[in-house]
Amino acid sequence: MATSAPSRRAAARVVTAPVGQPSGNRPGRRSTPWLFLAPYLCFFGLFVLGPALFGLYVSLFDWHFTFPNRPFVGLDNYVKLFTPGTRDFEPFWRSMGATGTFTLLSVPLLVTLPLGVALLVNRPFRGRTAFRAIFFAPYVLGVAVVGVLWRFMLDTQHGIVNKLLGMVGLPDTTPWLQQLPWAWVSLVGATLWWTLGFNAIIYLAGLQAIPRDQYEAAELDGAGRWAQLRHVTLPGLRPVIVFIVMITVLASANLFGQSYIMTAGDPNGATRSAIMYMSETGLGQFRMGAASAMSYVLAVVLMVVSLLNFRFLAARRDDS
Repeated sequence: MATSAPSRRAAARVVTAPVGQPSGNRPGRRSTPWLFLAPYLCFFGLFVLGPALFGLYVSLFDWHFTFPNRPFVGLDNYVKLFTPGTRDFEPFWRSMGATGTFTLLSVPLLVTLPLGVALLVNRPFRGRTAFRAIFFAPYVLGVAVVGVLWRFMLDTQHGIVNKLLGMVGLPDTTPWLQQLPWAWVSLVGATLWWTLGFNAIIYLAGLQAIPRDQYEAAELDGAGRWAQLRHVTLPGLRPVIVFIVMITVLASANLFGQSYIMTAGDPNGATRSAIMYMSETGLGQFRMGAASAMSYVLAVVLMVVSLLNFRFLAARRDDS
C-alpha cells in the first residue's frame, strides 16, 4: 500500500534523529554525574581543600595558641624562612637538607630493587604466590610498628642485628641509631624493607600488561634476556617507572615516623626531617603560622619535582 508524502517525511525524521538524544528538555540528566560525585566532593572539600585553604590563611598570621590576638603579618613568615639569621632559617633548611638526603638515598633503591623482585616473581615457579605475599606483607604494618621493631633490632647493646654480626666475626657494637652514616643506613634500610613490596606489586602489574608477542618477536630476532629487558621490558614499563619515581619521592619527602621513632632526629638533629621540624614548631612551640608557612614551602618544592617528573614522561613519549 502506498504511503503519503507527509508520512515518508515523518519516517525520515525518525530515522535521522541522533541516537541517544533525550526527548524533550530533561535537566535531571545533567545533574546525574554531579550526584554521583557529590560524596567524594564533600569529603575532598572537608578533609583536603578546606584544611589546605585554612593552612594558607594561618600562614599569614602570627598564629599562636596562647595569644589572645593573632596579628596579621602577611608574607613575613615566608620571608623569615629565606632570611639568614632568623629564628627558623638555619634549622628549617637543615631539616630540608636531611629530607633531601633521605630522598636521594632511598629513591634509587626503592625504584630499582622492587623491579628486580617483580621480574623474579613474574616468572612461574613453585611457591610464587607465597613469595609475593612475603615481600608485600611488611607494607600492611603501620609506621609505628616498623619503627619500634627496627629500633629494638638495631639496639647497640641488645639488638639482634649486632648479635648476628658478632656471631660471624664482624663488629658487634655498631651504633646504628646514634652515629652517622649508620643512622641513615638504618632509616633507609627499614624503609626499604617496609615499602619494597608495594612498588614491586605495581611493577608486577605493569609487567603483566606488556603484550607477550613483543617478547616472542624479540626472541625471533635473536634477542637475549638482557636485550629483551632493555628494548621490551623497560620501554613498556616507562609510565610505571615514572609513576613509581613520583610517589616514592613524595613519600620519602614526607619522612616522619621512622626518624621520629628510631633516631629521634639524632645525632644532633642530622636526621630530623622537615616534617619533624614543622611538628616541633607548630605543636611544640605553638607557632602555627610559621609551621604552616614551612609546610607550603615544602609543598611548592614537591610540586616542582612532580612537574619535572611529568615533563620527563611527556618528553620521552614524544621521542618515542
